[in-house]
Amino acid sequence: MHPSALVLLSLAASSPVVPVTMQVARTRVGNIAYREGGNGPPLFLLHAAGHDHHDYDAVFDALAARHHVYAVDWPGHGASALEADATPVTVVTIADALLALVETLDVGPAVFVGSSVGGYAAQVLALSRPALVRALVLVDTGGFTERNLPARLFCAARGMEPVNRATWNVFPQFYFKKRNTHVNALLERVAENRHSQAVSVNASIWRSFMFPEHDLRQRASAISQPTLLVWGEDDPVIPVASGRLAARTLKNARLVVLPTGHVPFAEDPEAFLRAVQPFLEREAR
Repeated sequence: MHPSALVLLSLAASSPVVPVTMQVARTRVGNIAYREGGNGPPLFLLHAAGHDHHDYDAVFDALAARHHVYAVDWPGHGASALEADATPVTVVTIADALLALVETLDVGPAVFVGSSVGGYAAQVLALSRPALVRALVLVDTGGFTERNLPARLFCAARGMEPVNRATWNVFPQFYFKKRNTHVNALLERVAENRHSQAVSVNASIWRSFMFPEHDLRQRASAISQPTLLVWGEDDPVIPVASGRLAARTLKNARLVVLPTGHVPFAEDPEAFLRAVQPFLEREAR
């Protein structure tokens, strides 16, 4: 790690076992905040659009017990504030932000756990800089969605700021099957984050889901790193059919389907860890 690239923001006493800090990296694409904790091989946690690094709170400590974990806030999300002259946030800029962060931290090959657009960014990194990626855990990942008319219309609607704002609180509730304290906390954070910049960023990302660059259905076949696909069987946003397509496309992948919606690690953290931890023990050491 390059100490000069990091600025300590605050020290969080989240657990006596897993000391945690909140930090920000100064990268070529701007400042990117992340929660850091644990010891062991590097492991990055990448959240979905409109969310933040707290999505992984339910599993962070368990993962940090065996890994050095970096839970990232995408540009325009959480503590990663956008600068005034920042370019619009899209799937392309999110993938570039991940590369810039990994280059800045310089921690060597890592495992990347990516949810939704986070999974897309992890795959782009594996394609563009394979030496930086030891293994992938892709959770209801983007990149394998059909480009049919309903998908195009839905992304176009969510990409309109008035529609995005009007559905800000309703849409996240739509894609959870299970409710618990972690999901409730996630929904509260999303609701509290309903402001003009967040809506603008989220709408821009939704418009970009139909970019040609977001379509990995052919390109992902070049990814050779060990990959675990984790999918919620009742995900209405990226249905499990996309997970089965991903499993057929990726050369070295296995699919696990859990009885959840779009965010398995928040909805059923115990089942998620049972699926993921043996994979990490095999592939991350």
